[in-house]
Amino acid sequence: MARWRKLGLIAGGGALPMRIVAEREALGEPFHLIRIAGSADEPLNAKPGDDCGLGESGKILRRLREADCDAVCFAGIVRRPDFSGLKVDWRGAALMPKIIAAAARGDGAILDVLVETLEAENFLVVGADEAVSSLRASQGAFGVHQPSAEDFADIAKAAALINAIGSFDVGQAAVVDAGHVLAIEAAEGTDLMLARCADLPGAPERKRNGVLVKRPKPGQELRVDLPVIGPETVRRAIAANLRGIAVEAGLSLVMNRDEAVALADGAGLFLYGFSEADLNQK
Repeated sequence: MARWRKLGLIAGGGALPMRIVAEREALGEPFHLIRIAGSADEPLNAKPGDDCGLGESGKILRRLREADCDAVCFAGIVRRPDFSGLKVDWRGAALMPKIIAAAARGDGAILDVLVETLEAENFLVVGADEAVSSLRASQGAFGVHQPSAEDFADIAKAAALINAIGSFDVGQAAVVDAGHVLAIEAAEGTDLMLARCADLPGAPERKRNGVLVKRPKPGQELRVDLPVIGPETVRRAIAANLRGIAVEAGLSLVMNRDEAVALADGAGLFLYGFSEADLNQK
């Protein structure tokens, strides 16, 4: 049973906001949509809600209250704004120095400020994994293919790498092949990181090998911006000639799981939800 009466969904781009909307509609539960201008995708326009700029904090809070929301969920990709040209209301202007200071520490720090602001206004902030619990990555293999002992070694190294650079707010993903680091996710995101891997010399011709790993950064606010994979991630991993994809079980989201598994099974890739025990294999 949900811990809230009515959910407010602050939506950016990508498939996740629409998946949460579909879940609310299927359950017949009320929700109110706040579409972030310049980030939210066009299909969300057909849903009940409001369009708000990232700097319009006062408007966002007001519309959530007027819609009688008692909980809020952040979902989707929000583009980092040009602060010099950002449209702000009075509340946004008051909050802007804090956001700009946080931006110097990374996008994760900006999200922390937004969560703190909503909690100070007595909203319950929930993660996308609570809004749609079926999206949580389970432990073990998702399809028919399993990681080898060598793959587990690559998974452990990539997971340790993400942990080590987490304090720099760099990214949630890395690709490791036979102990060699092929790529680390930066501002470009996972899809473009995988495109870089596909462009590496010899990538199309070499034997399928290497693992994409996604996990939360240390100290990350787990109610926002959990790592996400889906069918497009699998397609790009196939193009990069990787052997598999591993995500941290319980702390990552899998979109359109059946389609993603079917694509991976057909191409010979493994999809795997790893635990701490997997990382400690010898």
